[in-house]
Amino acid sequence: MDNLVYQTYPQVTFATNKFINVPIILQYDDTPIISIVKEHSLGFTTEIPIYHADGTYLAKVKGTRVYPTASGKKAGIVMRSLKDITICEMGSKILFEIQHQTGDSFRASAELYTQTGCFIKSSDKPVPVVVKPNGEELKIGGMVMSNCSFQNVRIGILLRSNGSIAIGCN
Repeated sequence: MDNLVYQTYPQVTFATNKFINVPIILQYDDTPIISIVKEHSLGFTTEIPIYHADGTYLAKVKGTRVYPTASGKKAGIVMRSLKDITICEMGSKILFEIQHQTGDSFRASAELYTQTGCFIKSSDKPVPVVVKPNGEELKIGGMVMSNCSFQNVRIGILLRSNGSIAIGCN
């Protein structure tokens, strides 16, 4: 045998919950918002699309790198790399922050829009907050999902524009 490479399943912590071998952590309708992809040189990493409130696809975040689209460059997306943090801005608004930690780990915080203009705010709180374009929050009941583990499902959290949520979907 040539070389053996041992790769553990990717594990991501999102909103206090662990997702093990789950390719799509968060999806809104048919659009993956936080995905896990395998890069030949990196192993597993995250992939996150960044949309403007009007639905324009501005950039793709892959791991700790941000790749502006042609529309993003035209809109004035600016990347700033500081010590231990990469910031993606448009005008004076921060769209995305990636905080570099030890080794290959990183922490991301974002206020993201979907293709349809829904707003998703990601933080360390148990459930992401989703706001429709008209300002109305999606109603997902009084559910608090914290410190749960999901393994070997296709989608961890599926948020739908009709206000429903599905957890651990295949």
